Amino acid sequence: MQRDFRWLRVYKIGYATDNSRTLNVDSTAMTLPMSDPTAWATAMNNLGMAPLGIAGQPILPDFDPALGMMTGIPPITPMMPGLGIVPPPIPPDMPVVKEIIHCKSCTLFPPNPNLPPPATRERPPGCKTVFVGGLPENGTEQIIVEVFEQCGEIIAIRKSKKNFCHIRFAEEYMVDKALYLSGYRIRLGSSTDKKDTGRLHVDFAQARDDLYEWECKQRMLAREERHRRRMEEERLRPPSPPPVVHYSDHECSIVAEKLKDDSKFSEAVQTLLTWIERGEVNRRSANNFYSMIQSANSHVRRLVNEKAAHEKDMEEAKEKFKQALSGILIQFEQIVAVYHSASKQKAWDHFTKAQRKNISVWCKQAEEIRNIHNDELMGIRREEEMEMSDDEIEETTETKETEESALVSQAEALKEENDSLRWQLDAYRNEVELLKQEQGKAPREDDPNKEQQLKLLQQALQGMQQHLLKVQEEYKKKEAELEKLKDDKLQVEKMLENLKEKESRTSRLGTSNQDSDYPLEKTMNSSPIKSEREALLVGIISTFLHVHPFGASIEYICSYLQRLDNKICTSDVERLMGRLQHTFKQEMTGVGASLEKRWKFCGFEGLKLT
Repeated sequence: MQRDFRWLRVYKIGYATDNSRTLNVDSTAMTLPMSDPTAWATAMNNLGMAPLGIAGQPILPDFDPALGMMTGIPPITPMMPGLGIVPPPIPPDMPVVKEIIHCKSCTLFPPNPNLPPPATRERPPGCKTVFVGGLPENGTEQIIVEVFEQCGEIIAIRKSKKNFCHIRFAEEYMVDKALYLSGYRIRLGSSTDKKDTGRLHVDFAQARDDLYEWECKQRMLAREERHRRRMEEERLRPPSPPPVVHYSDHECSIVAEKLKDDSKFSEAVQTLLTWIERGEVNRRSANNFYSMIQSANSHVRRLVNEKAAHEKDMEEAKEKFKQALSGILIQFEQIVAVYHSASKQKAWDHFTKAQRKNISVWCKQAEEIRNIHNDELMGIRREEEMEMSDDEIEETTETKETEESALVSQAEALKEENDSLRWQLDAYRNEVELLKQEQGKAPREDDPNKEQQLKLLQQALQGMQQHLLKVQEEYKKKEAELEKLKDDKLQVEKMLENLKEKESRTSRLGTSNQDSDYPLEKTMNSSPIKSEREALLVGIISTFLHVHPFGASIEYICSYLQRLDNKICTSDVERLMGRLQHTFKQEMTGVGASLEKRWKFCGFEGLKLT
């Protein structure tokens, strides 16, 4: 009886190298005889399709496409491979069930699903070759091709006489499909002979051709990556500057005009610099280059004026900022005064609790902001004072350095002049000796020309000797001045070091421990002045009251001190002045409502009493 065959796609689950299950598609057609309706219905059910007969009648009338007869195989969906879309991943907990595979000359039976998956070696890079063992003794190369061509295109088969072979595929993913057949029992036809049966063992194989192709592919990828990076670098590289034209009279006239224009000055100067570095200056073009350099030099005054204008603008902006900050501080003081007056009992009693709370919170915020701005203003003033002192020190050091450099240059010039005069004197002496020798050899005749030459040479020699003596005296004076300047410089450096040491000592005294056991500190603790800060305050108050012979109120004194340091408290100053009875005294002045307490300086009188 003639059998009808239909082509069928078989979906298979294989194992990757990391033992994770992947769904692989085998597009090779398999033939199933229609005389076996059960096998046909099973295959159609595995695909999620309603089984139909040859005439189109349903083989299973109560078929539910959402429920498959095989567990582990989901019904067909639009996401399945073969329909053009990647399938969803199969969960690892889902059990894998392998089916019987029918071929033309043999049949493959699946292994026991309860057994562990077959072991495989580590996958070599770029593996396209598999080792197949456990082949039947009567198996031929045609049967191997029939079984494994379902996995993909086979390039080569190397079969051994010992029931194993090596198969090389066209692509790497075909190896994963071939590994799916590992563990299957193969039977040739319907024979039960041992020579016609076997258990397939499929594993990765290491081949030189695979490794060579993989290395070539990696090198190609590396070249592509280098090319991509090079293109990216070239894209991100800044554009190169435009080329500078070669020198000519026409280009020289254009550059000279550009040098006179402020907006094109930088471009023209760059061109001029390039020409000079190239060596374009020669006798013919020297005048043109000199005129261009002269026009470039004319911009120096403009640049200096621009810098001075910018500095002036900066100083004006600083002054405006200081004025605005002081105005803000005055307004903050007024706001704080309003809060303080509102917190007095006359007005405070009329506010509710919520209003009092808001007023106290606003007062604290305003005081904090005022203190911050006040510290900022004081910091600006301190910076200005520091800049002034630094400028003075720099000016003194610069003037001394310029004087020293000028004296050194004068001394070097005098040395050179002294050496040249010595050489001239030696030359004149040699000429005189030669003339004397010539006179001694020649007969003594009254030659007026020779006598005149001798007299002239003697006069020049005397003048040179006198000039040399003067130069030596000037050189000695300059050396003495240089030594004096060096001594002055050393003294100034010592003074600077002493000042730095004093500053470090004062900082150390401020942070030193006051609980030491020395008897000197006990005597200091017994004195009315307890710290260096109080001593400075006494000195400043004394000078202030000495300028005001009729005395001043404590508020007036504290307002002056708070300009120097806003942290000074009125009560501390009054207590300090009260302890020094021989230095300050308090008097009452005025009558009635104008009665006022004034502090006066009495240090000169107290010196006599103590």
